[in-house]
Amino acid sequence: MPQLILLLIVAAIAWYGYRKFVSEAEKLTRRQQEVRRQKETGTQGTLIKDPATGEYRLKKPE
Repeated sequence: MPQLILLLIVAAIAWYGYRKFVSEAEKLTRRQQEVRRQKETGTQGTLIKDPATGEYRLKKPE
């Protein structure tokens, strides 16, 4: 029985690590696509509207 519990704990840690790895890889892919699009169009960033002030500011990197 202790071996089964240990196996389940190891499997849960592996699953969590895999999900974390995939989410980080997706974040990097999105960032690379954004940089590639900016190079293609010659822009220097993306403007977003601040809902509190109504001013436009450059989007901060994630």
